[in-house]
Amino acid sequence: MNSHIFLGTFFAYIVAMIGFGWWVSRKSRGTGDDFLLGGRSVPLFLTVGTTVATMVGTGSSMGAVGFGYTNGWAGALYGIGGAIGVLLLAICFAPVRKFRFMTMSEELSYYVGASRLVRNIVALLIYVACIGWLGAHILGGGLYLAWMADIDPSLAKVIVALGFGVYCVIGGYMAVVWTDTIQAIVLFVGFFLMAGMALIDVGGFDGLSAGVEPAASSFLGIAKIGGLPALSLATVIAVGVLATPSFRQRIYSGKSVGSVRRSFFITGALYLAFSIVPAIIGMATHVLNPDLDNSNYAFPFLATEVLPLGLGLLLLVAGLSATMSSASSDAIAGVSTLMRDLYVLATGHTPSARHVVLYSRIALVATIGLALVLALSSDNVISYITKMISTVLAGMFVCGILGRFWPRYNWQGAVATLIGASVTSLAVIAHADWSAFWGNPSIPAVLVATFAGVVVSLLTPASRVSEAEALAKLDHERERMENAPAAAVSAAPSAQ
Repeated sequence: MNSHIFLGTFFAYIVAMIGFGWWVSRKSRGTGDDFLLGGRSVPLFLTVGTTVATMVGTGSSMGAVGFGYTNGWAGALYGIGGAIGVLLLAICFAPVRKFRFMTMSEELSYYVGASRLVRNIVALLIYVACIGWLGAHILGGGLYLAWMADIDPSLAKVIVALGFGVYCVIGGYMAVVWTDTIQAIVLFVGFFLMAGMALIDVGGFDGLSAGVEPAASSFLGIAKIGGLPALSLATVIAVGVLATPSFRQRIYSGKSVGSVRRSFFITGALYLAFSIVPAIIGMATHVLNPDLDNSNYAFPFLATEVLPLGLGLLLLVAGLSATMSSASSDAIAGVSTLMRDLYVLATGHTPSARHVVLYSRIALVATIGLALVLALSSDNVISYITKMISTVLAGMFVCGILGRFWPRYNWQGAVATLIGASVTSLAVIAHADWSAFWGNPSIPAVLVATFAGVVVSLLTPASRVSEAEALAKLDHERERMENAPAAAVSAAPSAQ
């Protein structure tokens, strides 16, 4: 495929998305609630679209396909884990929509008496995690664009950051969910078409199995990667969905509890059906070209070799835009945390309601810029950050589960949970034998974090703050931010 044709098509697509973001911003009332949460009235079909697009992002277009290229049917574990995570979100956390939370740090602090200490710690972890995810998306999208368009990798990273950054800054959350929905339709249809045509090209499932090693064609590739690592991979994807702030934004911004729950059930079913598609694409690419230098390029290779020019070009652009849709979601989630929680921590008061949109746009520019600097610096930095993110998410997942379903959980237990998960994950990462045994730190981190949270909560006094009091405290702060011209809230990190 001609690199100039691809680059020209991609720029045309970006201009269209920026124009669409501007159009969406004209329909906004200009409030912080609109800019960061879509006015808390996002309908079912947009919630489905933006959730699907976020899930079918960098992980599925490059990660899962590349994993399928190397490990056969194990590539389906990404989709299975993601589907389980979304279905559990629907069952366990959709009801929190009624509490009108704005950030995940606000939600987790509510479970432990609206503890300011827990909220500050989680807010800091979330913001660092969002920057790390943004850097990873920019890096992945930049490498993809550089390979397809034959341009300098650093320039490609800048183009990717500007591509999603401009429409995100202009249109806010509603621009993100609308562009996500458009991308989701193209991606979903395109991936299935690519998988179908690839199967025909390699001679069906028989040709697919014959072209890869027997272990890779085993059930979910378990004979290839091992049972425990397979379980760990599905677990870490599910935990990621349950603990990633951008997925919580879908709950907080939904029209109602029922709308959020139905949209997650639909998304989970769609993603479960989708789970085998990346594995098929990866395996078919291996049959056609078993000597790719980098398995992450299995997806663009097949798009250029199997599909007709027009369809292949459309899917390649949509695949690149998938990384940008994931990035824009993480950017909005990070900035929401910055405005709602970290601003109070740094200044001692919430931002004036009339300045929230302006400050949010400035914060988006700064956040995306910081992530771009990290992506430009080196691959090792991003690798370090993504490992750190997996360490953070396990603790937040356990905090959410224990806080939601165990009334005895307190702020001391929450702190122990976060520390336990981080220490365990870092220990597993530091020992090659442990990493090889588990596959990744998710399972031991969750187990230790749960044990630490339960034990410390039982050994320390129960919270004296009722659920109603905790919610009233958070509501009061949020009302000041949304309605008052200049609200002031103490930022002292007290335990209660």
